[in-house]
Amino acid sequence: MPTDGTGLKFVMLKALLIDDDAKLANLLGSYLTQFEIELNSTTEPTSALDLIAEHQPDLVILDVMMPKMDGFEVCSGIRKKHKIPIIMLSARGESFDRIKGLDMGADDYIAKPFEPRELVARIHSLLRRVTDEGEDRYRQDVFEVNAIRREISMDGQILSLTNMEFELLELLLKNPSTLFSRDDILKHLRGIEAKIFSRSIDILISRLRQKIEANPKEPKFIKTIWGKGYMLLPRNEATLET
Repeated sequence: MPTDGTGLKFVMLKALLIDDDAKLANLLGSYLTQFEIELNSTTEPTSALDLIAEHQPDLVILDVMMPKMDGFEVCSGIRKKHKIPIIMLSARGESFDRIKGLDMGADDYIAKPFEPRELVARIHSLLRRVTDEGEDRYRQDVFEVNAIRREISMDGQILSLTNMEFELLELLLKNPSTLFSRDDILKHLRGIEAKIFSRSIDILISRLRQKIEANPKEPKFIKTIWGKGYMLLPRNEATLET
């Protein structure tokens, strides 16, 4: 698994293709792998929600014209349960289809036939718009961050986090073994919540410890550096005094 200098391990993007053309799925599957995109596919639109739950893709690629259930209906059903990005495909290039797809909750639209490289460009462009930053999925120690879904998993289990808890834990995970003062954390979080105060940081840290520490009173991950602030330590590093 590729890493960078910070020790973050980057995970391949995952896409789900829903299209009744099995040949297209085979061709795209081989092509997208070159760009570190793992493709799962189905020709059965009725199984879309089950496959999203099973594979946890970063985005859905959805054909409009399919038997049993058209892509607009599938898109609407997905959007009722998920915020996952959706790219729609159609052999019909009419503006009506494009408008209807966007109205149903699609994020982008590509007319068939298309160049596979265009699809790759659209995928990357869409995910940049969703995340507004470069690292979409990465690991840090026992944690895996999915910035697109705004989810953090620990030992494979998704943590139940508020928006502020997610932002704080992601900040610490991206900067392991880095000391953050309360003022540093305040500056970061005030971009999300203007009314947060210094005392709120201690409360947020306490709540995070309840969710990720085996014993919150003797934390192994989020360490208090007395008089200075907080630091996240990977499990394989030496334990500091709390």
